[in-house]
Amino acid sequence: MAAAGDSVAELLFYVNGRRVIEKNADPETLLLPYLRKKLRFTGTKYGCGGGGCGACTVMISRYNPISKRIRHYPANACLVPICSLYGAAVTTVEGIGSTTTRIHPIQERIAKCHGTQCGFCTPGMVMSIYALLRNNPEPSLDQLTDALGGNLCRCTGYRPIIDACKTFCKTTDCCQSKENGVCCLDQEINGLPGFDEDSKANSKLFSEEEFLPLDPTQELIFPPELMIIAEKQPQRTRLFGGERMTWISPVTLKELLEAKVKYPQAPVVMGNTSVGPEVKFKDVFHPVIISPDRIEELCVIKQTCDGLTLGAGLSLAQVKDVLADVIQNLPEEKTQTYQALLKQLRTLAGAQIRNMASLGGHIMSRHLDSDLNPLLAVGNCTLSLLSKEGKRQIPLSEQFLRKCSHADLKPEEILISVNIPYSRKWEFVTAFRQAQRQQNALAIVNSGMRVYFGEGDGIISELSISYGGIGLTTICAKNSCQKLVGRPWDEEMLYAACRLVLDEVSLPGSAPGGKVEFKRTLIISFLFKFYLEVSQMLKRMDPVHYPSLADKYESALEDLHSRHHWSILKYQSADPRQLSQDPVGHPIMHLSGIKHATGEAIYCDDMPAVDQELFLTFVTSSRAHAKIMCIDLSEALSLPGVVDIVTAEHLHGVNTFCLFNEPEKLLATDKVCCVGQLVCAVIADSEVQAKRAAKRVKIVYKDLEPLILTIEEAIQHNSFFEPERKLEYGNVDEAFKAVDQILEGEIHMGGQEHFYMETQSMLVVPKGEDQEMDVYVSTQFPKYTQDIVASVLKIPANKVMCYVRRVGGAFGGKAVKTGIIAAITAFAANKLGRAVRCILERGEDMLIIGGRHPYLGKYKVGFMNDGRILALDMMHYSNGGASLDESLLVIEMGLLKMDNAYKFPNLCCRARACRTNLPSNTALRGFGFPQAGLITEYCITEVAAKCGLSPEKVRMINMYKEVDQTPYKQEIDAKNLMQCWRECMAMSSYSLRKVAVEKFNAENYWKKKGLAMVPLKYPVGLCSLAAGQAAALVHIYLDGSVLVTHGGIEMGQGVHTKMIQVASRELKMPMSNVHLRGTSTETVPNANVSGGSVVADLNGLAVKDACQTLLKRLEPIISKNPQGTWKDWAQTAFDESISLSATGYFRGYESDMDWEKGKGHPFEYFVYGAACSEVELDCLTGDHKNIRTDIVMDVGFSINPALDIGQIEGAFIQGVGLYTLEELNYSPCGVLYTRGPNQYKIPAICDIPTELHISLLPPSQKSNTLYSSKGLGESGLFLGCSVFFAIHDALSAVRQERGLSGPLKLSSPLTPEKIRMACEDKFTKMIPRDEPGSYVPWNILV
Repeated sequence: MAAAGDSVAELLFYVNGRRVIEKNADPETLLLPYLRKKLRFTGTKYGCGGGGCGACTVMISRYNPISKRIRHYPANACLVPICSLYGAAVTTVEGIGSTTTRIHPIQERIAKCHGTQCGFCTPGMVMSIYALLRNNPEPSLDQLTDALGGNLCRCTGYRPIIDACKTFCKTTDCCQSKENGVCCLDQEINGLPGFDEDSKANSKLFSEEEFLPLDPTQELIFPPELMIIAEKQPQRTRLFGGERMTWISPVTLKELLEAKVKYPQAPVVMGNTSVGPEVKFKDVFHPVIISPDRIEELCVIKQTCDGLTLGAGLSLAQVKDVLADVIQNLPEEKTQTYQALLKQLRTLAGAQIRNMASLGGHIMSRHLDSDLNPLLAVGNCTLSLLSKEGKRQIPLSEQFLRKCSHADLKPEEILISVNIPYSRKWEFVTAFRQAQRQQNALAIVNSGMRVYFGEGDGIISELSISYGGIGLTTICAKNSCQKLVGRPWDEEMLYAACRLVLDEVSLPGSAPGGKVEFKRTLIISFLFKFYLEVSQMLKRMDPVHYPSLADKYESALEDLHSRHHWSILKYQSADPRQLSQDPVGHPIMHLSGIKHATGEAIYCDDMPAVDQELFLTFVTSSRAHAKIMCIDLSEALSLPGVVDIVTAEHLHGVNTFCLFNEPEKLLATDKVCCVGQLVCAVIADSEVQAKRAAKRVKIVYKDLEPLILTIEEAIQHNSFFEPERKLEYGNVDEAFKAVDQILEGEIHMGGQEHFYMETQSMLVVPKGEDQEMDVYVSTQFPKYTQDIVASVLKIPANKVMCYVRRVGGAFGGKAVKTGIIAAITAFAANKLGRAVRCILERGEDMLIIGGRHPYLGKYKVGFMNDGRILALDMMHYSNGGASLDESLLVIEMGLLKMDNAYKFPNLCCRARACRTNLPSNTALRGFGFPQAGLITEYCITEVAAKCGLSPEKVRMINMYKEVDQTPYKQEIDAKNLMQCWRECMAMSSYSLRKVAVEKFNAENYWKKKGLAMVPLKYPVGLCSLAAGQAAALVHIYLDGSVLVTHGGIEMGQGVHTKMIQVASRELKMPMSNVHLRGTSTETVPNANVSGGSVVADLNGLAVKDACQTLLKRLEPIISKNPQGTWKDWAQTAFDESISLSATGYFRGYESDMDWEKGKGHPFEYFVYGAACSEVELDCLTGDHKNIRTDIVMDVGFSINPALDIGQIEGAFIQGVGLYTLEELNYSPCGVLYTRGPNQYKIPAICDIPTELHISLLPPSQKSNTLYSSKGLGESGLFLGCSVFFAIHDALSAVRQERGLSGPLKLSSPLTPEKIRMACEDKFTKMIPRDEPGSYVPWNILV
């Protein structure tokens, strides 16, 4: 082993073409904080810290001196240790283009195609596509969607990002699928009406002709210095030593073996995708890490006579490419194992992780849900090991996977390569997996299966079956397989196999990860799929001796509907009579779009460090309901770098703040009421030191009774927030006497996490005089932050200024709790007289902030046999959590909007918010309506089933038709609701497709399609006049330029862009003349919270008012000099002492609601819409694919169709997540398990409908809103439930075909688990079931 004296102690790599030399590289330093804090490249964002969201994607380039090739690949900077970068070139978003030099075509196109909203995920998206384009300048659509599989976006719904990517493809804009020999763009075939009849309609949101061409010759070159070093420099081990860790990088096999002898316990790290997350999330610590660098023997690719040998150091992406090549060049019978491995590699993680993770690392980690190990185990693979003692080979067997000492590596051994044998004739190998999401999600269960019929006589001579996700590691069903050898491949064997395997691969009811019955069902469902697949291949190889599969069964083997994404958008062109420079009505790009794409848009944590800045981190409660006996801070305070710890005692007298009717506590005092409650705050010199100290704070608790976590427990203990709310219309009791049928039911709906891409962020800077405090914070509600900070510091609000430039997504989660966190941070800054920064990690954020309220809806409905609903009695329960927050407002809004699009002549609906020991839930896009609306729609679906009618028919019968009255007695004109419904019916070709779906379902037993259409009436308003007031400030400078400020927050919805459009129209000047810097309590005081879909409307009216005031003042000057410029007019006004500054004000819409009388005029207007969705289900696994969605929305006169369509789509996809995918899991002790993108799945690019068509209804009515527009931030989210009901429709078809009577009881979200278990069949009947109460479940339904 090289001694420290002759090792290279300097780390050399390049970033964006710039040489970086680090003399004392710390092995614990990761690339992300190094880029952001040390090199100040803040375009690369922190999103999750675990490689799960793609926000930190960069491109790494390495030169191979042997092949003389440069490999460019995307990587997650949050997992890359800087010590692994010796000799590499890193490219960040700043390195490919900027507004000061030139922007790169991908940056331009993602912005101009409207692929950015909050913009926080955009640099990662840009870098993923850029890395692909560097390797392949004309990629296929498959390659593009594959490249983005590891990137999450919460705002856009992905469609515009795909549109931007498509512009680089060779192919046209078609779906690339010629059904019946006709392209789908021949719209009549697909039942999409053309747009010719409506000359005013427009379908393009951007113009491709203007885009910069992609020129590969203009890219950054690989640094020649690094090539020379790789070619010429003598190779020797590099050693980097930090405070706590040593990093050893051997460059030859000999040195690697020496290092392993010296440090046998040190892990061998290649991509850090397994060790990295363990260190970060599980507090694992390794004093020494061995990281081999460019050792040829570890990267071998060799085809021998008996199989393929792959080096353990190859990345999974390289393995994927090698396998694809080998499969092309060998006969099919030899490549069975390789095809199965390739199938698993396509969905394993995202492109970034696949490019970082090594094959050897993946095998050696032996994760319980490894996708490759079950296959390698059944494929008879062998592992080649090497140590100082010499070589040996061991089988990749179940004993190896269980880490049995006799079958494992010795501490000083290294895994060199893996040998994967060729398959033989009459040998079949298949892989299966089922996850919460189709891509970039760990498997719930996966499997590898192999069978060999020696003579081709259909008698099993070898059988091997392995499962992942079931036990602590991969499990092989060895005994079952032995018992089946010698049996013929027939149904009798299949059922024997199912029984044997269920017996051998058992799973206790309390197994970690839950979903126990689902997992048991998958074990045998996969076995059945394998049986069918092998039967089909036997039939193909020997049609004479083997029977065909029943036609209805063939579909079990086909992949779910998979075609390329395409979409059609339709909106009204702007009025041709407008002035040419009037931007209103045009699809203008988001004001910050280009800056989002270049990484130049500055978010809170991108602000440079202030002199002597400190970092604050929270210690949160680990118990759900307990008394705090004592807090010991001594060990934490003794750690280096720790400056102070703030507890409730310090906040004496200022530890509560009242926003609504109940005071919120800042820090826990004597007891805690939920896991995640803030207990104290550690302030240290750096983030690392603060986090380390927070773990050393010792708190002793004593558990208290009762522990209330679920809605049912709250009802049982009568634990509610007051008051109950009630809405009545007509006479329910009388109506129930007159109906034909009465039905009672209930539905439970799970909560939802905001998952904004930018976590809670703030920087508080004391100004040093007059007790002034500047708060830079990512919030929707600066006024509240200002008020609570002033209250805690006991100073007037005029000493506290809040500044918000932009917010990286909020959705309701950056208001109440943000203020509390800011107040504690400000208290620390004030106490210590130094700036303090607080940035929550993703896991902390999800734990502390709460989310959408889980709901339980109970209903009793009375209806006639023709589907008319005459009486509805309903009860809503929401799980409010431990403190009031906005829970009361949420249930009120839920009540007021529960009727959705329906006229219920007799109605009684009550709502209660439950007080439980969970983190308090809060506002989330839609604010009560997505829950209340789903309960109503579910009730309607049940009524339809009882009447034997289609749900669409019952919806139509009960809909508001013309002018009518809502349950709270507000007048409504539903003409546009009916118009949306009819247009959606036509645009989606509903009737034709309903017939096609029924035909498909009759022909396929194991696959089913469903089609559903849902209407929408979304009332917009804030129930009070004061909540709707808004103000603006407009300055005209002497050069004719204009500065606009207003009270609205830019959080991705494009409000600043719309405000500039307003100013441009009102002042009749080009948009380029108008600038907007951000929002601050200094320029616009007392601004209301930004939310409720009204931000652009209210603030736009204030901006309009200010501009009109200015124009009125300047009218005489302009009329005297009509040909003058704005510069001339401003100078003249100044010379004549006319003020060039004006405030604008809008007092709000008249609005009120009297809950005592149950009537009022809470809303200003209604947004109408309809959505039709089609899905396809796999009845054996519970997987589903969203095939197509058509949406029609009544948006009034759109101020900016690009932004409005973006809001509709983004909300819709968030709704699809809410109703079908996103599942929060809590332990029976109230601990949140789902604390990051690895456990909590938001929609990814694979979840959006293959076809998505959106049409905006032509405007019909003038209104007193801003230019007769409508706010669209929230309404589209509810339309995601059209996918829920399409799945419901498909499940009804399954149950009807199987003769399953009785109601279909479903809950939201409709995850693969719930779908599979609703498809009752012989396999769900075969599995063992645990008696409730006989075990402690892993998770509970809250």
